[in-house]
Amino acid sequence: MEYVLTATKPEARAGSYYDKIWRLYDLTFKLNGYGRSLDQYFAAHPPPVSRGARILDAGCGTGTLTLALVRALRFPVRITALDLSASSVTAARKAVADSEGRRRDVNYMQGNVLSLPFADNSFDFVVTSGALEYMSLEDGLTELARVIAPEGHLLHLPIRPSLVSTFLELCFRFKHHAPKKVLHDTERLFKVVDHYRFPPLQAIGWTKTALLAQKI
Repeated sequence: MEYVLTATKPEARAGSYYDKIWRLYDLTFKLNGYGRSLDQYFAAHPPPVSRGARILDAGCGTGTLTLALVRALRFPVRITALDLSASSVTAARKAVADSEGRRRDVNYMQGNVLSLPFADNSFDFVVTSGALEYMSLEDGLTELARVIAPEGHLLHLPIRPSLVSTFLELCFRFKHHAPKKVLHDTERLFKVVDHYRFPPLQAIGWTKTALLAQKI
């Protein structure tokens, strides 16, 4: 397939596409219970960070995962929410501003996951959901690993193949990576700590798993 994000094209098609459909994307995530599922996940699996941790939400969209982190963390951290779509970043900023939790801990940036505007080892914890499906998995993971500090962690919520995800691929113009490839490419750069399967009755369980890995 032809991936729509490249390190040499910061104004890639995926960004402009989400600038047009961010309202539909945001409504989908507000209605399907993803946020509640993430709250339950973080309650049972607290993010592996401590006070003052540097956290990146790479491909934050309209802020569903960012919001879950804000709700889950009860101590000061520094969260950067980054997305290629300027409209999505604006929506994420508003969603966090209207929420409860440590709103002041979050900063926002427009940027490309394949060419992150950060130095090596800049973050202790990187989370990403629904972003690596728009690019070469190997390239995306390599760039995320670059900005994670030694012994830092990556939480990746990859799309898993299902009838629902096939439908969403058509709606949102992405392509899932085979689960075996996700695991293989992750283990090239990280030590897998946990591979969690969301309960099948949760909407998020129809489309995603949670892969927690530590940088080698």
